[in-house]
Amino acid sequence: MSTRIALATCEALPDLDPDDQPLVEHFHKAGIEAIPAVWSDRGIEWSEFDFVILRNTWDYTSRLEEFLDWAQARGDSLRNSYDVVQWNSNKIYLRDLASSGFPIVDTQFVTGESNNWEVPSDSDFVVKPTVSAGSQDTMRYSATDPVSIRSAQDLVDRIVSQDKAAMVQPYLATVDQIGETAQLYIGGEYSHSIRKGPLLVRDSESEKELGLFLKEDITARVPNGQQRELADRLMAYVTGRFGTPLYARVDLLDDMDGTPVILELELVEPSMFFATAPDSALRMVNKLNRM
Repeated sequence: MSTRIALATCEALPDLDPDDQPLVEHFHKAGIEAIPAVWSDRGIEWSEFDFVILRNTWDYTSRLEEFLDWAQARGDSLRNSYDVVQWNSNKIYLRDLASSGFPIVDTQFVTGESNNWEVPSDSDFVVKPTVSAGSQDTMRYSATDPVSIRSAQDLVDRIVSQDKAAMVQPYLATVDQIGETAQLYIGGEYSHSIRKGPLLVRDSESEKELGLFLKEDITARVPNGQQRELADRLMAYVTGRFGTPLYARVDLLDDMDGTPVILELELVEPSMFFATAPDSALRMVNKLNRM
């Protein structure tokens, strides 16, 4: 019997995001049957699959408890593993990274018990939930405009009223000039990098696709030495704590001194931007065969 793989996705993308669709053919050429499968579809017999690879489950943030229950039920077949998914699905993990010596964007975590925070800069700042994907409920505000600050407080209040935590971070203006640097890892090894252009417009929502994520300006990029060193060190931390993940994305920004800091570590269902790097999708297929 040949290996069968479910490429887990969401209801809005039943045939996968276009960037992930080549995986189906690559697996087929390797003698593996890979089928897009909506994670919330109760009619699917998940036990029929040898592996369940999380790809486009981008609606999970609005039903996190249900998603984590589903992920846990997949047992050893899940990639990445349930332990990784549980830890990484809430951006509180940034506290763990900071306490382990990794540089992160300065972050205030705001909960219903401690709904007080300080405007973090004299320019712009960002408010977002700790559980989100695709920049959902993520807004940029002015630190010098009282109306903008009140709007930020309204968003914080709305987030914490839903029994979630909010994050308040300075808006690093370097993103406007050089963008984010996202480094992609497959099977624990560096694969490729991309540049993300700035997404957030002050006091307004940016345009979204399918209501799931913001439109992104993506181009291939070669990271510098500091960026590679930080991302490699972070991947070593993840591997030492959880074992080698099948896939990972490390999103970095440069601070105002030009030093890279961690914006996010994506281990649940990151876009891998296969289209920017020939053979990267095939690399994932080959890595799964060896893990």
